[in-house]
Amino acid sequence: MMKERGLPRSLRLMFSGGVAVGLGLLAHSVQAQETKTDDAPQQLQRVEITGSSIKRIAAEGTSPITTIKADDFVKLGATTAAEVLASVSGNQSQFTTASNVGAGKTVGAAADLRSLGSNKTLVLLNGRRLANSAFDGSAVDLNVIPIAALDRVEVLRDGASAIYGTDAIGGVINFITKRSYTGLNLSAEGIAPEQSGGAEKRFNLSGGHGDLDKDGYNFFGVIDYHNQNGVKASDRSVSKLGGQNPNVGLNASSGNSYPANYYDINPGTSGNPYAGNCSSLTPFAFNRGGICRYNSQANIGIVPKTEEIAVLGKGSFKLDADNTASIEYLHSQSKVKTYVAGDVFAGDGSGTATDYYINSSSPYYPGNGITPGSASGGPLSLNWRSESAGQRVTESKNSTDRLVLSLEGTKFGWDYKTGLSYSVSKAKDNLEGGYLNNGMIQAGLLSGVINPFGPQNAAGTAYLQSAQLYGTYEDARTQTTSIDFTASRELFNLPAGPVGFAVGGEFRKEKANFNVDHALADLDASTGSQDAQSSSGSRNVKALFTELSIPVVKTLDLSLAARYDNYSDVGGTLNPKVGIRFQPAKQIMFRSTYSTGFRAPSLYELNDPTSKTYTNSAYNDPVLCPGGNVAAGGIEARDCGQQFFKLQGGNKNLQPEKSNSFTLGMVIEPIPSVTASVDYFNIKIKNQISTISEGDIFNDPTKYAADYVRNPDGSLNYVLNTNVNLGNVHTQGFDLGFNWRLPKTAWGNFGLSLDGTYVTQYDYQSEAGGPYLNNLAVYGGGVGTAGGVVFRWRHTAGLNWNNGPWAVSLQQIYTTGYRDQNGVNVVAAYKNHEVSSYTRYNLSGTYTGFKNITLTAGIKNLFNTNPPASNVTDNFQYGYDARYGDVIGRAFFVRANYQFF
Repeated sequence: MMKERGLPRSLRLMFSGGVAVGLGLLAHSVQAQETKTDDAPQQLQRVEITGSSIKRIAAEGTSPITTIKADDFVKLGATTAAEVLASVSGNQSQFTTASNVGAGKTVGAAADLRSLGSNKTLVLLNGRRLANSAFDGSAVDLNVIPIAALDRVEVLRDGASAIYGTDAIGGVINFITKRSYTGLNLSAEGIAPEQSGGAEKRFNLSGGHGDLDKDGYNFFGVIDYHNQNGVKASDRSVSKLGGQNPNVGLNASSGNSYPANYYDINPGTSGNPYAGNCSSLTPFAFNRGGICRYNSQANIGIVPKTEEIAVLGKGSFKLDADNTASIEYLHSQSKVKTYVAGDVFAGDGSGTATDYYINSSSPYYPGNGITPGSASGGPLSLNWRSESAGQRVTESKNSTDRLVLSLEGTKFGWDYKTGLSYSVSKAKDNLEGGYLNNGMIQAGLLSGVINPFGPQNAAGTAYLQSAQLYGTYEDARTQTTSIDFTASRELFNLPAGPVGFAVGGEFRKEKANFNVDHALADLDASTGSQDAQSSSGSRNVKALFTELSIPVVKTLDLSLAARYDNYSDVGGTLNPKVGIRFQPAKQIMFRSTYSTGFRAPSLYELNDPTSKTYTNSAYNDPVLCPGGNVAAGGIEARDCGQQFFKLQGGNKNLQPEKSNSFTLGMVIEPIPSVTASVDYFNIKIKNQISTISEGDIFNDPTKYAADYVRNPDGSLNYVLNTNVNLGNVHTQGFDLGFNWRLPKTAWGNFGLSLDGTYVTQYDYQSEAGGPYLNNLAVYGGGVGTAGGVVFRWRHTAGLNWNNGPWAVSLQQIYTTGYRDQNGVNVVAAYKNHEVSSYTRYNLSGTYTGFKNITLTAGIKNLFNTNPPASNVTDNFQYGYDARYGDVIGRAFFVRANYQFF
């Protein structure tokens, strides 16, 4: 049994060695409700906070909220929204830009509070929805968030369907831009990794004119540009071994090899003319059982080349002393270019027009003088990888546009806010090289112009070049138009204080279109879109919500909220929320909430065109190669250790997910300079929408026999892996926060902080009514759609110092270890492999002594710590898990900011 990793051990690690904490992103604010930023008295201003529609004093809230200030994450060199959220302990796993390697139709980058899936975390910009990513359209692409325009990020670590409706089961992340700005500001930043690849550049220009209070108007705009170079698998020690990694027992490879393996149709035997000497042609090929296997994961890019640009403009106008009108426009676009091993051509063993085969008339037929060895003289069906045509390159382009017209202020004693917003997200996947016209390859092999066993001559090279495919083969668009209105006021006074009340409504129209260009997609099976059909969907959403804040007695407040949503395609749902805040003394406060939640299936989950794509991992056909041993009718190069096709896509019969959430917390302030908090959370989800883990399908072929679709000859065509309603999920644990501002000294000011999450349970069902499986500190299929791990303990800790114009920040990010995936590609001796804990430090220093200039320099991953070794094969990057580890390594960064006026 694996040894359980707990909180005490991690705390000992954190404080051992004298220097064990670094600046957390919460160094200045652990909880929005109870944090002080300085010793000066704070003016009690009524504001709207994330998670409530009632304007109130921030300290009155009942739900736990984490606030991350822009100054904090800028100092530490964060260049993307995903990187900012990586230091939030409750955001355990993310789909990052690096996770796009080998994956198509993705969200780009997404948050995932509580490890419940990115589709259960609601992402807002200034309190309003963005259109979900056009591909994987159940989450917002974090790459479109313009972080140069941000003032802060508020993370509500509690279910909030009663306030915001769908998607808010795991929590809410609200990116809040500057309200107004005057002046002109230019900043430039460069990040240089110590190892090859991954260098970054970032520039942004922001400016504003007019004082909203004095002049009655303000115009504010930001232009933000960021790019990052790619990283090759060969550039990092943790990934360069690919699927042949004895350090973790990983033994994964592809039978689609260069040089090609063949199936001699007449005698029915497999072979390779270079058997025993496969590596003489490429370092990625090796010998096994009379054929060549190909280590494709050693010949990929592990970090994509990315480019992002965002433009945000906002104009605000005072209508009178109490009312403001504003217009806000956002345009953001990103490009993600990924590189994987060369195109594959898997013969079906038929020697017919559907096969990839050569005849004895080919000059490259074994024994004809160029290729060594000999064959029977009959057709040879091939399993070939076109290494000589280069890596397959895909560029995903995503863009978002959003226009918001809004009014807010006070009328007739009511605080109100209303707005009309239009948001559209577009995405397209482009072929940029290495994808080859399958029909031309079949013809080229048959005519003898292509050499499947060795380097191409001039004619073969020219032919492969002419077979290259370029252009957009899939595109998608999601569109959201909404109008919302919220009004709040104090209704009357009770002996303990005024009763707050809010009421509001929303009407939203959602549209989605998914298009496949079959004129291009059908030319190469690697696109996976031959069987996909263009589709579209739309729906109307109507909502009405209300909220009450009741001071029962001086020390006890009660909040009540309810929201009714009606979806034109899946029906209506009512979700309440109850919150209690009890403060028996100034130094201590208790809080608790209970709420129900729901998530309607997204238009993408309902209407995504079904398409074939390769499984993430390599498997054995349970019929033709059980346990890795070729059975009657099986072909080793085709049926053993292969990435098979899976059919993925939407399901119009999906039902909404439902949830119950409970929190119970305490905040103490024993002295004014120390704040500590602990919050218990308990979340249960029913009817989870996801896909069955492909590992589960191959590990239990009897249970999932109906998901295997075979060809007439018995070989595996694909496994069915479309969206379904699975069973339930149950998770619970504790969030811990600590913030200590040490007394001022002659040597400067010091502060310590900690933001941590300790999970005590994460159980899930892989099917409705099935047994509960553990995903806590064990790699499993409960996280998201591709499996993953829930860490028992994760924290960000910090130490910060400032004195005059100087400031230094040291940050530590720590996660406990877990039991590895230990799948079918792992040798028996490593079936109990455990991934070690993971600790990174980031250091930065800032100087503001020059007029109008701020200079920052620092080191990310100070001790150049590699991601912990893992034998996971659910991702295309082998040797480590890209969702949790930083493969860039030690990187130096500098940032200069100049304030013109």
